[in-house]
Formats: sequence, structure tokens, C-alpha cells
Amino acid sequence: MQQYQVPKQEFMKHYVVRESGLTSKEAQENLKKNGFNELTQVVKKSMFQIFLSQFKDFLVIILMAAAIVAGVLGDVESTLVILAVITMNAILGTVQHLKAEKSMDSLKTLSAPVAKVQREGEIIEIPSREVTIGDIVLLEAGDCVCADGRIIENASLKINESMLTGESFPVDKEDIDLAQDLPIGDRINMVYSGSFVTYGRGKFLVTDIGMQTEIGKIATLIRSASEKKTPLQENLDDFGRKLSLIILGLCAILFVISVVRGDSLMNAFMFAVALAVAAIPEALSSIVTIVLSFGTQKLAGENAIIRHLQAVEGLGSVSIICSDKTGTLTQNKMTVKRYYVNHQMVNSSIFDLKDKQQYKLLLYGMLCNDSSYKEEHEIGDPTEIALLRIAEDYHCNVEEIRSQYPRLREIPFDSDRKLMSTLYYINHKYVMITKGAVDVLTSRLNSVETESGTIPFTHQESQKIEEANQNMSGSGLRVLAFAYKVFDEDKEITIEDEDNYTFLGLTAMMDPPREESEAAVMECIKAGIKPVMITGDHLVTASAIAKQIGILKHDNEAIEGHAIDKMSDEELESLVPGISVYARVSPEHKIRIVRAWQKLGNIVAMTGDGVNDAPALKQADIGVAMGITGSDVAKDAASMILTDDNFATIIKAVENGRNVYKNIKNAIKFLLSGNAAGILAVLYASLMGLTLPFEAVHLLFINLLTDSLPAIALGLEPHTKSVMDNKPRAKNDAILTTKFMSDILIEGIIIAIATMGAYYFGLITIGSAGAKTMAFAVLCLSRLLHGFNCKTKNPILFTKRMWNNKSLIYAFITGFVLLNAVLLIKPLHSIFRVVWIGNMNLLMIYGISLISLLVIQIIKWLRQRRTKLQKEKDLVDKLA
Repeated sequence: MQQYQVPKQEFMKHYVVRESGLTSKEAQENLKKNGFNELTQVVKKSMFQIFLSQFKDFLVIILMAAAIVAGVLGDVESTLVILAVITMNAILGTVQHLKAEKSMDSLKTLSAPVAKVQREGEIIEIPSREVTIGDIVLLEAGDCVCADGRIIENASLKINESMLTGESFPVDKEDIDLAQDLPIGDRINMVYSGSFVTYGRGKFLVTDIGMQTEIGKIATLIRSASEKKTPLQENLDDFGRKLSLIILGLCAILFVISVVRGDSLMNAFMFAVALAVAAIPEALSSIVTIVLSFGTQKLAGENAIIRHLQAVEGLGSVSIICSDKTGTLTQNKMTVKRYYVNHQMVNSSIFDLKDKQQYKLLLYGMLCNDSSYKEEHEIGDPTEIALLRIAEDYHCNVEEIRSQYPRLREIPFDSDRKLMSTLYYINHKYVMITKGAVDVLTSRLNSVETESGTIPFTHQESQKIEEANQNMSGSGLRVLAFAYKVFDEDKEITIEDEDNYTFLGLTAMMDPPREESEAAVMECIKAGIKPVMITGDHLVTASAIAKQIGILKHDNEAIEGHAIDKMSDEELESLVPGISVYARVSPEHKIRIVRAWQKLGNIVAMTGDGVNDAPALKQADIGVAMGITGSDVAKDAASMILTDDNFATIIKAVENGRNVYKNIKNAIKFLLSGNAAGILAVLYASLMGLTLPFEAVHLLFINLLTDSLPAIALGLEPHTKSVMDNKPRAKNDAILTTKFMSDILIEGIIIAIATMGAYYFGLITIGSAGAKTMAFAVLCLSRLLHGFNCKTKNPILFTKRMWNNKSLIYAFITGFVLLNAVLLIKPLHSIFRVVWIGNMNLLMIYGISLISLLVIQIIKWLRQRRTKLQKEKDLVDKLA
């Protein structure tokens, strides 16, 4: 049995509650026994430890080994270049890691700095960390609750618990017994650390402090939630290991061949190392980082701030989006939607101010109201602000009307009565206006106002009001009833006067969906992504919104959080595919839902704004926090922050992520097919007993100068919307698929054939040195041209797509100029070990390189043609 379920008498007896509170001695003993009221932190890694952890990657280890060997053998240039690249990557990784872990720091700032407690019969103010179990704490409007506890005195206490529950409305607290199992949002006899008092006053007895509070439990969940690697990170790790092993195997084969042919061990080993350095794309990590950085800049312009670079690509893999309701799918702005007045249901968009009863309902909503609304500056309860906003929409000047009818008397709202009453002098009469819960107010009626005049309140009238109430509340609307009572003279109104009313009407409001939410949800579904609503709000409200925007199709796809409590993890895994809406959920529910989807092999994005969302945000593959309404804790735990709190922005980010992944994959294809061409040319020459077609410096020039720029440019290829026509790629989809590797091999063979063709031509016409120069130049220029092949799987030679990437054109021009500088400027010949080959052979280099481009484009055209014919055949077969 939990604290909120224990009968009050038994509870007070257990804690030996005295009106005077704890004594100083008792407080000190409790502090020694239970510790301070604060959140503890785990020991974090030092910056140096984080920096060293960046060198664990298998590809990096191979490169470091190659750099050391190259340095020992005298190739200092290669050593310095490799070490510079991997050190830069390690620094970038360290900076990103240090920015990520701030959740606990933000949680600690939620604690109230001081608390008012009752000790030895006196009210004293102490640091909140010294509050202990058994203390009696006093609360009033504006206070931050310092610990968890049971209410023992209550005077209209209202507390905002949205950071724990996600519910946007303050909770009316009551000092009552609760027996059944209830979620946090419905435990109205309890208060929780980190929440805020918005109205009233009260006292509570502290039952939990520090890490035992609900906030403390969330801190524990944040720690236990593991940060997930994105599919790209996992793929690159796997890719690096496999690629390194393949390259090391090839280099070992080449080393053996060279030794068998009679080369010295030192020369054979040195060239094998040079080939390994050239074959391993050591700039790949830097290229991926740069491309992802450009992706973050693009997203920033679309209201999405990326905290972890890898999240850009991870978004493209998302198959499940678990979204909060309030402010993300909705406007986070209560809006009047319908009225029930004069026996009619009236839509707020066609309100008629000329109708006496309709105008009176609008007027009374402005007057019996403690909030203010002026030029979007809102102060007060969201439901009251909605009543003022609809009046402003119909060009009613609220301030003028309130000055025309000043408030004379009032009985404030309280949670016991569920009513608010105010007295005004209107049309030469003293009118008491009352608003409140429908069931409470209808029990106090004796008449109903209609256009024909006032009629008695009968059972039939009661049924009509109840039917209207059910109709609106069943649609997820929050309903308020309005009634009035006329006095002959000014008087001090009391609770006893709240009876024998004339019913005026009902006002129904809701936080409506964002205009773009429905379209965003449809695009989400079209892209093969399942949208799921997870909210702390009530099931009826959540379901109504979910149906409007297309998330919920059938009522049996929605459940409340208490149902999850009774399920094992295995049962939850079998349940989640059929559920689209979760209501009244706790932080534990959210994290379990995310884990269930992940165990089913999905990449999960989770949105949230409250402290209660932080564990699930961290557990999700992509945590998405709200920038406007989000708490610092949620933002620190997230990978991405939405500056407009808009679900539609997530879909834009998914599109961006898919394009980024496609572009990174094209860049990898460019690097590997080019590297494969060089390796195949060297292997062919070794097997055929020819002199090696390249010097080590040739391979380094190609790898470090003419590869990186085109690869980065491919990563910046203009985005297309067509990526959203495809389903999300599976979590276990590797980069090195059979299709991907076959494409790399075919394209590498074509470039290798062109390279060796130039080598043979040079060998015949200008000798061995000239042959090496021509082979080097053709390989270099063919790889530069190959960048255009890698833009897309389709042929683009005679299309606009060929020229739509300015970055790639600039990269090609830069590489072309550098290559020609090496070939034409004589002082560079000795540095790069080339010879003058003559103008005709230079033109031959250009021609052979262009042929490799044309051949690959023809192969792409043939594949496209074959695919098209196959689709036509399949369609005919289907129709037949």
C-alpha cells in the first residue's frame, strides 16, 4: 500500500504527527538516518578519459598502427597526416560527449532553495536539503514543493504538476482518503517535489526525500536509460571492422607476391603499408562529421536544433515516433469550440452577438473570470483565458466591459464546491454569476433561460443539459456551466446563496490540434512510420485529438497507463504494435513503451517537454525535446530540440535525415569504388609481373587531395522529397550489402581497366615512368569524374541532375586543376614522381577518363531500363 492509499488516521498515527511538528533533535536524527533531501550524482568520466575512448574504433586502431609503421620506415609525411586526421576526430567526439551529459545538473536546479517548516511549534525557514521525513511543510501560491508528501491541511490548493504528469492544468488538491491504484496525476491527496503551487495554501507531511521522491526516481531512470547508437554509427563500426580485415588481407597478399618476385622485405612492406593507408578511407569519419554538421545547419533553419550530430542521420531511420500531445500535436492554447445555449448546440465559429442569450453567455464568461488577456500576454487559468480570447475574437473589448460592469462581490473557486461566483450591477439589477462543474451547478437550478423567457427547470430540461454535456465531453471537450441569480439589492454573497439559479448555458473548450498536425501525421504514415501518442492527459481527451489528426482509427487502439502496470515486458511487446494512444502514463510507462518498440527491432523517436519525459527521451534512439515549453532536464536528455514545439518539424527532420544518410552512403560508395580501383590495378600488375603502376606518393595525393572534396560535396547533394516514399530502412540493414558491394566492385573494375589501359599505352609509347604517370593521372581524373556517377543510382549524363550540385562541380574543378598542376608544372614533377608525357598523351588521359564515366552511365541506363521492363511485366501479370 502506497502513502496516498493509507487512511488518514492510520497515516497520522504511523508518522506520530503533532501540530507542533518535529523537534530539532528528531529532525537531526532523521537527517542522519535518511540523508539530505537532494539528488545524488554518479562520478563522471574525466575529459582525458573521454578523449582516450575515441580511439577504440577498430578502423582507427589499424590507422594508428599504419602511422607508427610508416614513421618507423621513414615516411613521416604519411604518419603526420594520419595522426592529424584521427586526432581531429577524437577532439570532435570529446566535445560532443561533454555537451551531452547535463540532465542531473538540471534536475538539481528544480529543488526549492528554501522551505517553510513547522518545528517545535514555530514556523521557520530552512534550506530545502535539510527538510527531512516527518517534517510539516507549509505551502502557499508561488512556492515550489521541496519534497514528496501527504496533504494534512488544504485551503483550495492547486498545484501545477505538468513536469511530472504532462497534464497542462493545475491539479485541485484535496485532503481525502484514496483507496484504489491511481497514476500520479490522480493522487490528489499528495504533493510532489519540483511541482509549483499556483493557488491556495496548505500543509503537507514529508514522506519521501532526495532520490526516493518521484523526481529522484526519474533521476534513477535517466541513469539507467542507455544512450543508443544510431544505425549509421552501428553500420560504420561494422563496416570499419570488415573493411579493415579485407584491406589487411589484400595488403598481406601483395606483400607476399612482392617478396616472391624478389623485392626486399623493407620495400615490399613499405608499399603494402602505403597501399593500406591509401585503401582505408581515413577521412571517412571527418567527411561524415562535416556532412552531418551541414545537416544540423539545415535543420536549424527549419526549427530543429541538433545536440548530437549522429542524430541527424538517426532521424532518417526512425520507424516509430512517440509524441506528446500538448503543444506538439496541439496548439497548447485552450480554445472555446462550442456553446450550448437556448436548447441549441452552437459552434464558436458562428457565434451570433445579436442573439440575446448567446451574447449574455459570452459576457458572463468575461466577467466571472480572474484572468487577463491582452495582446497575447496571458495571465491566469487556461480555461478562463479561453473565455477572454473568444470574446476578443468577436471584437469585444474585455477591459472596457469589465470597467463598465465592475465586480462588487465574489466567492472564489475552491475544489470542494467546484464553483466560482461573482456579483455585478447589470441593467439596474444585482446579478450573481456562477460558473463551475456541470453536475454541481445543475443540482442547484430552479429555472432555465430561453429566447421565449425563463421556464422551470424540469427533469426533461435536466436530461437535455446532461445530453449536451455528454456530447461535448465525449468529444474530448472540457465543459463549464454558467448560471445566474438576481438580487433586489447589493449584498454580501455567501456560499448559502449558491442555489436556486437560472441556467444560462454550457461552454466547451479544448486545446485544438495544430493546423499542420493532420498533414504531418499522414506524411508520417505514408513514409512507413507509425505515430504514437503518449500523454499524461485523460483518455477521452487524448483519443479525441488522436482521431482528429489521424493517429487513432479505432477506440480499442487506446489504453490508459494503469493497464501497463499489470503487464510483463513480454506482454507489453506483444501489445504495442496494436496501440496508438497511451493516456495517463507515468515516466516508467514511457520508458517501457520505448524499450518494447526497440526490442521489436524499431528505431524510436520520443518527444517530450517535462521532467517526466527525460528518461524516455534518453532511452529513445532519438530524443526530441520542446524548445518553448520544454524543461532544461528534457532538453539535456534529448538529441534534438524543436524551437517551434511542432510535430510537423519532426517529419521535416526525418526527411532531412533520410537524405543525409543517402548522401553519406553515396560518399562512401565514391570512396570505396575509387579505392577498389587502385587496389585492383596494383593486384593486377603484381600478378602479371609488371612494375607497380603507382608510387606511394601517387596514392597519398589521390587519397588526401582529390578524394575528400568530392566525397564531402556528395554529402551535400540537394535533398529530394522522394525519400519519404520509401519505408524506413531496417535497424540491421548494413552499409556493405551484397548489392552495394557489387556496385562498388563493378565500378572499381571499370576504373581499374581504364587505369591499366592508360598504363599499357604509356608503357608502349613513353616507357615505365611515363606509364606510371599516365596510370596515376587516369585513376585520379576517373575518380574525380566518378563523383558524378555516385550522385544517384540512375543515369544523369544528359539531365539537369548532372549539374545541380555546385559543391561537386567546384570539387571537380579543384581536383582537375591540382592534377594538371602536378602534370604541367615541372618543379612539381620530382616531388610527385611524375614525368612530362606530352600534349597528345595528356589528351589521351582526358579521353580514357571520360570513357570510364560513359561506361558506368550506360550500365546505369541498362539497369534502369531492365527495372522498368520488369515492373511493366509484373503489372501485366497482376492484371492478368
